[in-house]
Amino acid sequence: MKSLMYLALPIALLIISFFSPNFFFCVTDLDYWKPIIWRVSAAGEAEAAAAAAVIIPCSGHGRAYLEYGLVVKGHEPVCECNPCYGGPECSEFLSDCAADAGSGDPYFMEPFWMNMQDNAILISGWHRMGYTYGDGSYTSELLVNHIKKLHEIVGNAVTDGRYIIFGGGSTQLLNAAVYALSSGNNSLVNPAKVVATAPYYPLYRTQTELFNSRDYQFEGDTSLWKNKTSDINDTTFIEIVTSPTNPEGKLSKAVLEGNNVKTINDRAYYWPNFTPIPSPADDDLMLFTLSKFTGHAGTRFGWAIIKDKDVYEKMLTYMDLTTVGISREAQLRVLKILNVILEREDGKQIFQFGYSTMKDRWMRLKQIISKSKRFSLQKLSPHYCSFFKRVRHPSPAYAWLKCEREEDKNCYKILEGAGINGYEGSMYSADDRYVRLSLIRSQDDFDILINKLTNFVDKDY
Repeated sequence: MKSLMYLALPIALLIISFFSPNFFFCVTDLDYWKPIIWRVSAAGEAEAAAAAAVIIPCSGHGRAYLEYGLVVKGHEPVCECNPCYGGPECSEFLSDCAADAGSGDPYFMEPFWMNMQDNAILISGWHRMGYTYGDGSYTSELLVNHIKKLHEIVGNAVTDGRYIIFGGGSTQLLNAAVYALSSGNNSLVNPAKVVATAPYYPLYRTQTELFNSRDYQFEGDTSLWKNKTSDINDTTFIEIVTSPTNPEGKLSKAVLEGNNVKTINDRAYYWPNFTPIPSPADDDLMLFTLSKFTGHAGTRFGWAIIKDKDVYEKMLTYMDLTTVGISREAQLRVLKILNVILEREDGKQIFQFGYSTMKDRWMRLKQIISKSKRFSLQKLSPHYCSFFKRVRHPSPAYAWLKCEREEDKNCYKILEGAGINGYEGSMYSADDRYVRLSLIRSQDDFDILINKLTNFVDKDY
């Protein structure tokens, strides 16, 4: 049955192509048939790529990706194994392997997309070969409209009367925002001070320091400046506010107040997958990213929602000068992804899956840690969510684990000895009694983490 299904689509595409005016380039019969032959061939490759998970299942512990055997001629499809699995078909479990709970690769969404049979996209070789769209911009207006519709349905951000700009994930947009908000400041005398509340995402500091601009400098934790009224009045402050926070998963607000305080609101995790949505965010400058919302981190796509036209235009200048906009293929893929989401119960399907997955993982982790006096987790409570229209349980992206014993001054080393790799608290400008454990990786990664923690807690108990 599956083989017939794989054969059906290329035939259907052939029929559609035959009657589609888009493929009548005709000069001769040969010129006419070239596009059709290309369509059938390309459709066959697309079908083979989609079927790779069935034909080459990699024991359920890896993937045979498109690059091998389809794009690169002369190569056979091969399995790319998940961490702690090996062998030609990823069937060998490496028992001495450490649990990878460090990076935030959002593979938890992979099963959702593998079950979506119409999420593939076929891109022609002549697709958007120029620098701009028809209106001279680097931004697809159709995609802007889809993003606005998405936020309206989810209820997590106000978009009416706002400007939207795309970036290479929220990472690129972050520095574009810092540049825009510090531009025009009397930088030669007082560079703008970029601050964040600890524990905060380390990129805020490392990226700001990397660019080493004379217009702005990273100045650490907001707590160092909260009561220094004279400094706040004399200097521009750019406060990066993360809500929900990374790593704690708590909703937060700006700490500093004053006419010279500007805020960048990182809303990467402000989706029903990870947090209750009390109301639409209505901040001056908000950053969102596809990676944590749909799981497509590799697409490198994010967007900013901006109130002020001057700030928008400065961010647009930054994007023009650094990357000449975002890949047209990336924008096309995002458009397809959002279409799939919006067509299914107004987006409820993807958020039901994401929330259910993350809630179950959090509950399993809490159950294990509750048996230990050596460790504790951040405190999160159920809250009403306007999207689900009910009180919902916590479902954070990360566990902020603390070692409670006085002698356990470096919690990362304690867990490392138990075969668990997380990120040290000091990476987030916090105490090393804390470790961030990623809960959004693949099911294999999470299961290995749970097994390692269970064994460690049971021995310690």
